[in-house]
Amino acid sequence: MLDATTRSGGTATASPRAAATELAVPASAPPGPGARGTRVLLSPWSRLSLLVLLLAAAATCVLLFEPQRLLAHGWPPQLNGASAAVVFAGAYGLCTVAFVPRPLLNLAGGALFGSQLGIGTTLVGTVLGAGIAFGLGRVLGQDALRPLLRGRLLKAADGQLSRHGFRSMMAARLFPGVPFWAANYCAAVSRMGWVPFLVATALGSIPNTAAYVVAGARASAPTSPAFLIAMACIAAPALVGAVVAWRKRHHIRGR
Repeated sequence: MLDATTRSGGTATASPRAAATELAVPASAPPGPGARGTRVLLSPWSRLSLLVLLLAAAATCVLLFEPQRLLAHGWPPQLNGASAAVVFAGAYGLCTVAFVPRPLLNLAGGALFGSQLGIGTTLVGTVLGAGIAFGLGRVLGQDALRPLLRGRLLKAADGQLSRHGFRSMMAARLFPGVPFWAANYCAAVSRMGWVPFLVATALGSIPNTAAYVVAGARASAPTSPAFLIAMACIAAPALVGAVVAWRKRHHIRGR
């Protein structure tokens, strides 16, 4: 037989059928430039870079347009009523994504719309801004940042948010020691779900938001009972949060 190996150690010759079969199998072609470019653009670090660029652009816009001028110059006269509230809620959400402090926005909401409409408008803007930040962090940053959670404190925070998302986010919103933007992006990197995050944000933000809005609405009468009560509601959670953080510091470090 031509295709059999000889007993004396000769070289075997492949049969025509086997050779034809080998020739018929096409070699896998290497990925083209388009496929490689798509893979690079969709990589975790590319998405994280896009997130950083978006946040930097948003912060730059805030520095240029200075939304805090609303406290001094008021709302544009062509906007009033429900349309003004809708526009303010949308602008509120975008400003929180761009790291504008929420107390400033809450004071502006109270000064522009009064206590009742101001509380509703700022709460809608709060949930909207938190949802935008959470979505950006989850889509663009989670895959790149989760492998970096190696430190003891980072692992403890991630475990707390992942296992007890609703309770942890409620605590972060009730006590003003945690910056709003930091809580949003930390929750996005963790395994917390959308529903616990948004519900805890809406409920936990009510006391602090209402206090700032009432203070903004009654800023013209700083000796009024409503203004004094609002200031007390602002100071009390901050004091309680500082005491709790001080007592829990050793527990967190020991994990």
